[in-house]
Amino acid sequence: MLIQPVILSGGSGTRLWPLSREQHPKQLLPLCGEHTMLQDTVLRWDAEPGEDRLNELAPIIVSNEEYRFIVAEQLRLAGKPAQAIILEPVGRNTAPALTLAALYASAEGRDPVLAVMPADHVIRDGRAFRAALRSAAKLAEQGALVTFGIAPATPETGYGYIRRGVPVTGLSHGHAFVLDRFVEKPDQATAQGYVDSGEYFWNSGIFVMQASAWLTEIGRHRPDILEACRRAIAAPQQDRDFLRVDKEAFAACPADSIDYAVMEKVTGAHADGSRRAVVIPLAAGWSDVGAWDALWSVRDKDEQGNVLQGDVMVHDTRDTLAISNGRLVACVGLSGLVVVETPDAVMVAAKDKTQEVKKIVEGLKRSGRAEVSAHRKIHRPWGYYDSIDDGERFQVKRIVVHPGASLSLQMHHHRAEHWVVVRGTARVTRGDEEFLLSENQSTYIPIGIRHRLENPGKVPLEIIEVQSGAYLGEDDIVRFQDTYGRG
Repeated sequence: MLIQPVILSGGSGTRLWPLSREQHPKQLLPLCGEHTMLQDTVLRWDAEPGEDRLNELAPIIVSNEEYRFIVAEQLRLAGKPAQAIILEPVGRNTAPALTLAALYASAEGRDPVLAVMPADHVIRDGRAFRAALRSAAKLAEQGALVTFGIAPATPETGYGYIRRGVPVTGLSHGHAFVLDRFVEKPDQATAQGYVDSGEYFWNSGIFVMQASAWLTEIGRHRPDILEACRRAIAAPQQDRDFLRVDKEAFAACPADSIDYAVMEKVTGAHADGSRRAVVIPLAAGWSDVGAWDALWSVRDKDEQGNVLQGDVMVHDTRDTLAISNGRLVACVGLSGLVVVETPDAVMVAAKDKTQEVKKIVEGLKRSGRAEVSAHRKIHRPWGYYDSIDDGERFQVKRIVVHPGASLSLQMHHHRAEHWVVVRGTARVTRGDEEFLLSENQSTYIPIGIRHRLENPGKVPLEIIEVQSGAYLGEDDIVRFQDTYGRG
């Protein structure tokens, strides 16, 4: 039994603003430990001592075009190379994303069991997760479309629910139920009724089925999605670590979720001959970390119930989540709050109102504020830069270039640049010149001169760049050569 992990990594996680941004969302952040949530997801498959290893393939990642280099770098750092990183040129929700992965996985006559999961969930008990996955894979081999249900600990209004039907018989171990129906996120009273009934699970958003089963059902219920995805992946282009699909064909694909497109149509309430959905209870410390209160609930706490991260000091404070990403955060006399500091924003919210952070994000979008889309620190395929300061006609950046990496050969029409090497060695192209700079050395790049910055060394190159000129926007770049294929 071959299991093909399919990891969906295209979400934006707006309710975890200001840490999660459109260009650097929550799955790419280390919210629950040293690894990012994406890294935790790919490492979740590793067996513990004394446990049989799953017979899994290297993962297929479906990701947003914007995140491609960060995703590839995080997989490299985790020591978990992907079988493929499929790039969505535009977002079309989870059903088209899974369809692309299933078409890729089923090429050349293959038909693995797909284990489909978002990249931004927490599962604290990996052994229990892998045991449930083994049971799900066996049912999937018999033609079932399987999902995992989480026994609700509280009447949560931020989750969708699954109603279980009759038990599935004939299982050698574990237990499963026919999936009776999906229900939307309820109000508080309805959610309490679901919990009291004992008949409902939280919807985990994790699915297990054979590639052929998914393609059969998406073709039956949403043939328009299947056809658009077939056209999009008919002649994929391999670009370094990435698999690019046809942009025009995929843009024409309707947007829909796995639940709406297929799973709701194959529940026990239907008798149209389609495959029946099955739900397996999963008790593995699952959370979708959809908002700040969920992050507080899954993190280790001090004796006062506080979760503290970074440079944080507290006094007479309890049941509070406080995160600093640089500056000292001091909390006095707080209870049940969330305080999150980043270099360009501070967010304070009541812990029971954190679902409403999305309203702030909507307001930022309407106002055209940059804080909704990007951090001050911007990741690039060659490294990153941090905008330290700016003012009229000047900007100061800290630039870090990975060993062996280089920026594009480029030119600016409106700005000049001064570079000072803080650490490492820089190879500089300036017009017809090429030379090396060591620590504490500097150079000047006039307006209109072609230039390139490279790191020929084995340690990160760090420079301070001072820009000056009439216009300092990132779109004032004319690229002549670029290792990473950017225009």
